Amino acid sequence: MAEEGTSPLLKKEYHPGCPGCAYDRKKDLRRGMPYKEFLYVWMICLTAALPISSLFPFLYFMIRDLHVAKRTEDIGFYAGFVGASFMFGRCLTSTVWGIAADRIGRKPVVVFGIFSVVIFNTLFGLSVSYWMAIGTRFLLGALNGLLGPIKAYAIEVCRPEHEALALSLVSTAWGIGLIIGPALGGYLALPAENFPNVFSPDSFFGRFPYFLPCLCTSVFAAAVLISCIWMPETLHKHKVSANGNQSVEALETHLIDPKEKVEKSGNLDTKKSLFKNWPLMSSIIVYCVFSFHDMAYTEVFSLWAESDKKYGGLSLSSEDVGQVLAVTGASLLLYQLFIYPRINKILGPIKSSRIAAILCIPILFAYPYMTYLSEPGLSIILNIASVIKNNLAVTIITGTFILQNNAVPQDQRGAANGLSMTGMSFFKAVAPAGAGIVFSWAQKRQHAFFFPGDQMVFFLLNMVELLGLILTFKPFLAVPEQYDRS
Repeated sequence: MAEEGTSPLLKKEYHPGCPGCAYDRKKDLRRGMPYKEFLYVWMICLTAALPISSLFPFLYFMIRDLHVAKRTEDIGFYAGFVGASFMFGRCLTSTVWGIAADRIGRKPVVVFGIFSVVIFNTLFGLSVSYWMAIGTRFLLGALNGLLGPIKAYAIEVCRPEHEALALSLVSTAWGIGLIIGPALGGYLALPAENFPNVFSPDSFFGRFPYFLPCLCTSVFAAAVLISCIWMPETLHKHKVSANGNQSVEALETHLIDPKEKVEKSGNLDTKKSLFKNWPLMSSIIVYCVFSFHDMAYTEVFSLWAESDKKYGGLSLSSEDVGQVLAVTGASLLLYQLFIYPRINKILGPIKSSRIAAILCIPILFAYPYMTYLSEPGLSIILNIASVIKNNLAVTIITGTFILQNNAVPQDQRGAANGLSMTGMSFFKAVAPAGAGIVFSWAQKRQHAFFFPGDQMVFFLLNMVELLGLILTFKPFLAVPEQYDRS
């Protein structure tokens, strides 16, 4: 065992003054899990997730109070653009932030991203016009380049045997943020109405009724920003070779000899274009398809659960839906920490993703028939279905994270994750609008012969899931060599 632990030190060359080498030396000497670095990953992912989700419970009322919609029926139309502006901004800049993380380091990009959350999330809560709300959300998305670099960082701070847990922490923190965020937004918006004994209508929070939930998120982000002073850098900043300047060239097109081979030892050509790296690109496409499905499902679930039973819904209140999401969030934490790493160790990221996608299909098929259930059976079945569905979804997403990060060398990892975030953000910007349109159309065809009402919505969700499942097989999905054994 001692020989095993010291052998990396004999083989590796550590360059003085390089933060990546310093951290690698520390990692090679330490056999256990890097709990402090994992805590940074957790907090930063939570900081990235909270601003995305916290506005949805109060967005309808915010648009109403900004008086931009002439009719009540138009509020949803205007709200959709505010929701999409964040993802649109992130879509435009994710690749740039990934390149920056490969060039100047993970830590500076992360620090700047958290700083942008503090500033623009606060300004969003102070919005006095529709265009101010659109502008602050767009800038929040465009300047918040956190998720791509932190996924690269999560892989780099741990030994190979802990990679699955590291990336599952990213997914879990993200999922928990999407649960805590709506709770903050729902309970803390309109404080003068909900807590009249504490906040008067003439107070600051009475005049800016949507500032309090944004302020809470910004205060948390500010605390994380301060803690990042002690966050270690993992990027290697020494010259690897004469052709070793990597990041911008990684996204440029180069003339590469078609007979050129990548040696099994892993000495990848650092100038190889990411777009020519099919293991990476195929896993990104699979990731985007499943991200589209998950975002559409998230949008549809609340609409379906709160719609009237005569339209095929469940007639649940917002509190009921919030309780289901809270239970699901707690289950995600337990699943990712204790169950998923074992599943990944036994099945690997590809097989586990395929099995999860197959199991999702019958669960989604059963959703429309829950409308025939009554309490308490309805709550029990709905909670079980939501827990299983969301944990299966996280299994798929985490599997694609692992494939993406192992398809490129370290000097391209930030750019690769940025490219992945660009594609995902585009699909996630389109999914809510598309899901809303389909849901509205489906509710008008309650007596159709072919999948009436909400059955059509879940049928189409299953078609997207099936497409993603098909794409996980050869010849489409090309996988890194270490996973290509089945």
